[in-house]
Amino acid sequence: MQSQTKVFSIEEAQKIGISIEKLDLEYKSAVHSDSTKAVFKTEAQQLKLQESYTKLLQDFGSFLNKNNFKWETKTKCFQRIYFAPNGKIDYFIYNFKLKNVLPENLISEEKQKEFQRLLELFVKEYTFSSTATEKFAQCSPTSYQ
Repeated sequence: MQSQTKVFSIEEAQKIGISIEKLDLEYKSAVHSDSTKAVFKTEAQQLKLQESYTKLLQDFGSFLNKNNFKWETKTKCFQRIYFAPNGKIDYFIYNFKLKNVLPENLISEEKQKEFQRLLELFVKEYTFSSTATEKFAQCSPTSYQ
């Protein structure tokens, strides 16, 4: 049975009881300073992971462009992505409300809803090119332009 992908802003996840702390216990960190705590342990595995992650961000950017989604300004976002071992995305949790973001750089509610709608469509079909023997998570700040 295929799990249903879940895409949420951090606020939405908290409102409906999705705990990042619980997800972090269920999904092992893709990389970690202590390699025994990481899914991708070797330098070669980590390089492939980095390439896969860069490709995911580029593919999503292209998907947004194809769907006529334009950012009003450079937009900073933090994201936590939780992957099934086969590379399918189980959870994609994002946050636009970062510290040190000027009010004029916050995106509108309408823009955020459209971003989420397109992100849901994207992750439903997307398969990450790095796979593992267990569930894993990757997080990072991102700047969309």
